[in-house]
Formats: sequence, structure tokens, C-alpha cells
Amino acid sequence: MDNFVDERDYKLLEADKYTFFVLKQIMGGACRLLLSDHKRMIVCFTKPPFPVWIWTPDDAAGEEMEQAYLLAKENGLITGGYNFNVKYSLAEYLIKRAAEDGIKMSKSMNIFAYDCFEPQKPDMKADGTIYRCESKDLDELVLFLDMFHKEVGIDQKDIAGYKEDARAHIDSGKMYFWKDGQGNNVASCKYEPTGDMASVNLVFTRPDFRRKHYAENLVYQVTMKAKEEGYVPMLYTNADYVASNACYEKIGYVCKGKLCTISIISGGNSIFRR
Repeated sequence: MDNFVDERDYKLLEADKYTFFVLKQIMGGACRLLLSDHKRMIVCFTKPPFPVWIWTPDDAAGEEMEQAYLLAKENGLITGGYNFNVKYSLAEYLIKRAAEDGIKMSKSMNIFAYDCFEPQKPDMKADGTIYRCESKDLDELVLFLDMFHKEVGIDQKDIAGYKEDARAHIDSGKMYFWKDGQGNNVASCKYEPTGDMASVNLVFTRPDFRRKHYAENLVYQVTMKAKEEGYVPMLYTNADYVASNACYEKIGYVCKGKLCTISIISGGNSIFRR
């Protein structure tokens, strides 16, 4: 296994460009661990507390899955308390194999990957309008990032970490709030281009302002901005959030891939809670 990736790896991911869109993004940056044979396996880990990504082809054999497990174990990832984002077949193997070593792992999230070639305007128009975040909105965006990550229960940082992220999001010019009719920032969303695609993420509505169609209208508007710039909008969802998925489907998103997150179990409870 080499500790670098090249064009061969990006070509491999073309077959799974939706489900492993994030992997394609992060493996080109600074990673604590990056392993690839450029043919059948890519292992990528940035830093705590982020997920470990392992790509294998759909027809991965048992010995290849065993290699994935051993690589993860040898590098301290199995016992490190991290999440793993993998295909379902590899997830089942890792859970079973870890059990043989006395390690309990469990599926903690089912993930759908969607794209949107034909955005559909929401049936219900929300009061207010889309607003692009500016430098003066830094503290407000930090608050949104904190609320978002606490609610999903993963990738949590301290305030300094969120502030660094917020500055980058604002500087990108692709971070948005939805302001209601009274001028309150009630929902957030951004898009992040990579190649010919743009990931729509950080979709969050403040609890006191939910069920008023703010997120639906904001995601549609952000989707249109990405599309107008020539990108194919895509997003990940928690497959168990039926209402959210129905919302995305109403505005034109179509499910194109599936993967799952598995986590170490400690005392009967997943380390990472949703």
C-alpha cells in the first residue's frame, strides 16, 4: 500500500462519485492516514474526531475486506473510537470481524447520497429570503455550527474550531442563512464545489423555527445557485430521517447511492450518538 493517492485513485472513485464524494474531497488535503493500492482499496483518515473512509469496489472479496480490517487495526483506527463510512458489505464484515477480537461495532447511521439535475420550486413558500453570510455574521454562524454538530452528534469541535470553519465558509461566498420576515437568521445551508459537482450541506433550522418550510426554501435556493454556476448539486442525508429525505425529494433530489456509518460500541451505547 502506498501512502499517497494519484489520478488512478480519482478514476476509481468515478464509479462511486456520489457515495464517496466526500472522500474525493478530503483525500486531496492533509490526512493523518492515507493508504491506497490504486486498484482495489483506499483508506483515508484526516484527524480526530472525523470519520475513517474506506473505499472498496462492489465485488470486494473476503480477503480484501480482511486486509481493510487489518490495516485499520494496525493503524489504531479500530480501537480509536472513530466512525467508519463504508459500503454495506464491508460494514457487515468489519462488525463480524471485530467481534472475533472482542470489539463491539454497530451500524450507527444509514446514509443516502442524492443529486439534483432538475430542481423543483417548493410548493410552500416560506416568509423571508435567502441571505449570503458576511464577515459581520461570524459569531452567528459559529452559533449555527455549534448547534448543528451537537444535534447530529458527530464531528464536534470547540468554539475556536468552529470560528475557523465559519471564517472559511464566509470567505467562500457560498454560505447562506434564511432570514424570516422579522429578520431572524432561522436556517443555514452552503454548497462546496469539487470538480463538476457541488455538495450542499450544513442544512440546519433552529428548533424554534421548524415546520415553517425555511430549510426547504433555502436548500432550493442554494441548489439553484450551484446549478447556475454549472455544478451538479448533491447532498448526503441520514436515511432514517424520513421527513428530511421527503423534503429533498420534493425539490428534485434523486437518491443515487447508499453507504453506512459504523461505530465502536462501549457499554452497550455507541460512542457517537445522533
